[in-house]
Amino acid sequence: MDGDIETLKRIYISFNARDIDGVLASLAEDVAWANGMDGGHVHGHEAVRAYWTRQWSMISPHVEPLAFHRTADGAIVAEVRQSIRDLQGNPLQDQTHGLKDKMIGHVFRFRDGKVARFDIQDVA
Repeated sequence: MDGDIETLKRIYISFNARDIDGVLASLAEDVAWANGMDGGHVHGHEAVRAYWTRQWSMISPHVEPLAFHRTADGAIVAEVRQSIRDLQGNPLQDQTHGLKDKMIGHVFRFRDGKVARFDIQDVA
């Protein structure tokens, strides 16, 4: 199987286990990582660490990759089921969309075997 996809599977396992260092080991030092809470991107290992530390102090996200595919330009899109819970484990809700369990696309771009950029897209 594609080595990049194996790397992504390890990233998801580490993220869900709250193993920041396990994830950072697969990211380029100058990674651009989408900030799903505030918009934009955070840049570099320490900014990703701070972003996740802050996120995990407020909510408990879980992402389950269901499929991977490469785009024409070489990026890998992971279709994931995202579940957002409060710190007590209760599903969060929003008034517009109901429960915040949804399918989203994670777009990864690699450089020299490490993730150099991460973006989030809607899954149609």
